[in-house]
Amino acid sequence: MVAGDGNGGSAGDLDPRVRARLRAALISLVVGAILLVVKFTAWRRTGSTAILSDALESIVNVVAALFALGAIAFAGRPADRNHPYGHGKMEFFTAVFEGGMVTFAAVMILYEGVEALIHERPLRELDFGLVLVLGAGVANLFLGLYLVRAGKRSQSPALVADGKHVLSDFVTSAGVVAGLLLVKATGLAWIDPAVAVLVGVLLGVAGIRLVRQAAGGLLDEEDPALLAELAALFADASVEGVIEVHEVRALREGSYSHVDAHLVVPEFWTVDQAHDASETLERRVLGSWHRDGEIVFHVDPCRRVYCPRCPLESCPVRTEPFRERPPVTAESIVGPPWSPGGGRELKRRGPAEGP
Repeated sequence: MVAGDGNGGSAGDLDPRVRARLRAALISLVVGAILLVVKFTAWRRTGSTAILSDALESIVNVVAALFALGAIAFAGRPADRNHPYGHGKMEFFTAVFEGGMVTFAAVMILYEGVEALIHERPLRELDFGLVLVLGAGVANLFLGLYLVRAGKRSQSPALVADGKHVLSDFVTSAGVVAGLLLVKATGLAWIDPAVAVLVGVLLGVAGIRLVRQAAGGLLDEEDPALLAELAALFADASVEGVIEVHEVRALREGSYSHVDAHLVVPEFWTVDQAHDASETLERRVLGSWHRDGEIVFHVDPCRRVYCPRCPLESCPVRTEPFRERPPVTAESIVGPPWSPGGGRELKRRGPAEGP
């Protein structure tokens, strides 16, 4: 069962969330290009290595925004025969690329900073450069906050990654401004390239972190926040006769989520009863979820061990009275039935093993 149409519609009828992602990516590209011109103008007028480091990062902003725009447009395409799970993972590729670009810019900035420390470069028109960099930094602050908010609202990893990078650019600009103010106050020109080196180190850490997070999405790394959301939804969307949900597997394809789970129902139910109960639970969960996605349930018959946690009054096979239903948590829904302490214990069968 699918909630919404998060993978997009036809080219002429895009889903509102896809349009919102594209609009945010386009704004990021246009604003990033303008700020790039501003920062390079500041560098040409001042000769500051710190401002050059800020400008080099802005090149990454523009290239990343361009790739994000293309990735979001591609990820918004609907699922097809060749891509039955949609195209959402393209956004994770973009985030990896952006992280790599940030790391590369950090290396270039470190090189320029060390070079300027060794061979001192004269500075000029610092007041003019300070005004330009400060204005660009404030613009990046508002742009970054907007992109992160838009990315979270539209569930776009590419926009969130772009927004976090732009916010790191604001931090860079703030550091550059502070460094230039120190140069003006002390007359020590070496502070300028030293600030550039510090910027390079911070950017390198940010780039590596971006790559790590995006790689987790590409490798279908478990998402604790996603599982916590599902646990709360399963707890609230109870259906009579559904005893337990376990062995939940959830992954994100960009803004779209795919969930597989096992559903325990009374063993004496007919196929129709089990099917109706699973469909009802799907509708309730997906109807309350803020994400677009689908849930596929595998129905398991109950066993006697479930009697103490099953409140079904009309049960003809009960061997123990109902006591209480255990709390539904992220740990309980990912574990197999009766696993000690909950948690995930993967079960895999080889070709020689029986059913």
